[in-house]
Amino acid sequence: MSIGNSPEDDRPSIAEDRSLIEDDRPSIGRALQDARSAAGLTVDEVSTSTRVRVPIVQAIEQDDFSRCGGDVYARGHIGTLARAVGLDPAPLVAQYDAGHGGRPSPTPAAPLFEAERIRPEPRRPNWTAAMVAAIVAVIGFAAFTLFSGNDTAKTTKNVAEGAAPAKTSPKPPASQQPAQPLPQQSQPAKPDPSDSAIAAVPQDKVTVKVSAVGDKSWISAKSASGKLLFDGLLEEGQSKTFQDEERLDLILGNAGAIELFVNGKKVEDKFEPGQVERLSYTKGDPEAG
Repeated sequence: MSIGNSPEDDRPSIAEDRSLIEDDRPSIGRALQDARSAAGLTVDEVSTSTRVRVPIVQAIEQDDFSRCGGDVYARGHIGTLARAVGLDPAPLVAQYDAGHGGRPSPTPAAPLFEAERIRPEPRRPNWTAAMVAAIVAVIGFAAFTLFSGNDTAKTTKNVAEGAAPAKTSPKPPASQQPAQPLPQQSQPAKPDPSDSAIAAVPQDKVTVKVSAVGDKSWISAKSASGKLLFDGLLEEGQSKTFQDEERLDLILGNAGAIELFVNGKKVEDKFEPGQVERLSYTKGDPEAG
């Protein structure tokens, strides 16, 4: 008499059940498209609210991520579109990573940013000594003017009270005559406000403050050693400050919405909305070099 397999042996394993459940999930593009339709939004409306171009939105909804420009931008676009249509971006990003080999480890910064704008550290004048000299000169001139004004007032009072005597008073020695006010010395030019702002931050480090002022923007920041300091969405009104001993490397997904302060000085570069910018900054004035 042969012993056959029990009915329990024919049941699928837990791993197989999990695989079947995962296979039943809609694709990333299908999930985004269904959520957009359920929210009553068009592709153009989603593109306007997220600053993601229409062809890229359409390609993602067809599960074509080749137009995103790489895995980093694909994750950023998926998260942005998910939030715009009311979905939790985390499961969709995890589903993307599972289908594309997982999230890569940070790459060394040098090969990625070797063509970026590396600005040399400028030599700065000693504005502190100049400011101290200017303050001393102003205080000295003010004290001299006050002393001379008091002597002039006393002389005028004496002349008014002593009009009766006709005697000619002897001329006082030259040492007792009121000194004539010296011409005002030209003061050294005050330091530029931007240079004062640079002096306020640590000079032995590079400091970058990133603020989303016009809209939200996805940003990525790495140190000179390649360590990932931040990778995510910066909502409008939020700010992030990063520091490193040598260099900071940035990627701005919506550069037109970002305001940059590098080593205490505002960067005046004009970026377009939706423009992707890769930037590198070292210690010193970001506008020098």
